[in-house]
Amino acid sequence: MIQTNEDIKLMYIIIFLIMLVFVGFIIFVVLMYNRRQLLYLKEKQLKESEYQNQLLQKELEKQKLIEKERERISHDMHDDLGAGISALKLQAEFLKQRAEDEDFKSDIDELLKTSEEMNLSMREMLWSLNSGNDTLGSFIDYAKAYAQNFLKKTTIAIHIESENVISETIITTEQRRNLFLCLKEAINNAYKHSQSNRLSLSFIQQKKEFIMKISDNGIGIDPEKPEGNGLRNMKRRMQEQNGHCEVTTENGTHLIFRIEL
Repeated sequence: MIQTNEDIKLMYIIIFLIMLVFVGFIIFVVLMYNRRQLLYLKEKQLKESEYQNQLLQKELEKQKLIEKERERISHDMHDDLGAGISALKLQAEFLKQRAEDEDFKSDIDELLKTSEEMNLSMREMLWSLNSGNDTLGSFIDYAKAYAQNFLKKTTIAIHIESENVISETIITTEQRRNLFLCLKEAINNAYKHSQSNRLSLSFIQQKKEFIMKISDNGIGIDPEKPEGNGLRNMKRRMQEQNGHCEVTTENGTHLIFRIEL
């Protein structure tokens, strides 16, 4: 039986249509598979997101409980210890007024001095416990006030500056506390050992890094002498916060504290 050209054309058309249907079927299967995979991935991401949200919620609840406990301790200290220290100071002042012996008066003065130091320490602790102070602005304001109050009765003039600081930037309680303790140690060392008449205090924010610089124009640190406890403590505190403490002694002593926010 001889096939005509029309029959051959028809056969090719049928084969082409069959191939077209087959390719379309393959494309359909691939698309359905991809759609199912996409739905599966979305469902998996949704479950992971829900799980992460649950973890985050638990962490937030934990932080709220910690903050609530900190506030309770802060209030108790303020009410109980604060009142006790004030009463102690008042009694000591009454005794001093009635005392006639100079040695006894001197002892009372020491008692008054100790009670005032306790009062200052308690205030610092209350400031440290208050989570409302966990911002750079709060830390800098407190640090400025402390430095100015500490040096106002000395011969050391203080210059304070801030650069690119965003006051609302969050700083952790531990970072804030350790930076402040380093500040106290550095200023105390400058007062006791530097023989300087000028101290500069700088606060700088560079994106996610916060820098605190404390410089004096004193005699510097003798490189041949062993490192003192104060400097070791400052370096240790910064290391515990994954930060750095750098010291240079050219034209005075310069301490640079760096932390990642």
